Amino acid sequence: MILRAVLLMALAAGPAWAAQAPPSPTPENPHDATAHHPFTGIEKWTKIFDDPKRDEWQKPKETVAGLDLKPGSIVADLGAGTGYFERHLSKAVAPGGIVLAVDTEPEMVQHLGRRALQEQTPNVVPVLALPDEPFLPPGRVDCVLIVDTYHHIDDRVNYFRRMKEALAPGGRLAVVDFHKRELPVGPPVQHKLAREFVVDELGQAGWSLAGEKAFLPYQYFLIFRPAPR
Repeated sequence: MILRAVLLMALAAGPAWAAQAPPSPTPENPHDATAHHPFTGIEKWTKIFDDPKRDEWQKPKETVAGLDLKPGSIVADLGAGTGYFERHLSKAVAPGGIVLAVDTEPEMVQHLGRRALQEQTPNVVPVLALPDEPFLPPGRVDCVLIVDTYHHIDDRVNYFRRMKEALAPGGRLAVVDFHKRELPVGPPVQHKLAREFVVDELGQAGWSLAGEKAFLPYQYFLIFRPAPR
């Protein structure tokens, strides 16, 4: 209950500062986001993110199963958007677990709350984040899931270096994003980050590649753990 109260306080305090625009990427810093654009207009993004055809290639059930979540776990969906994965995550950590549905768009976070009520997933807690601060509870998160969002994050080396502090013992980070080539779905090639680039970048941030899933047709699915010190 204390954790939920703290998260809801962060949500309530968020809109005033969440409107701050992230810095623009520069050629000198390859670790900045490749794309900055608002995800406002919930009806537009619901049609895109929750398109039933997405299931054919995103494989949400299989993706969540690949996280090997246990009942009672805390999982953070970073860049949760419209909540495409939330009901699957909710079921995977029940009973006793919590899904932190994290996003930087106030409109998305409100939608996440409404969707949790509609889908009757009371263990889904919407969290309004800053572009450079996800507000994860220190030392409590068993898994951080980042789907199609990694390339939207600025100053990623420092961002993910700090994120290790949020992990519980044995915690891990899962990154799912598009291969850097022409594909029938996903963003333009110039906004994508190659698998090897992500592995190298997270290595600089103090993470080690611990596993990889190969069942997604258009995306890499990488699992990282903090590198031994």
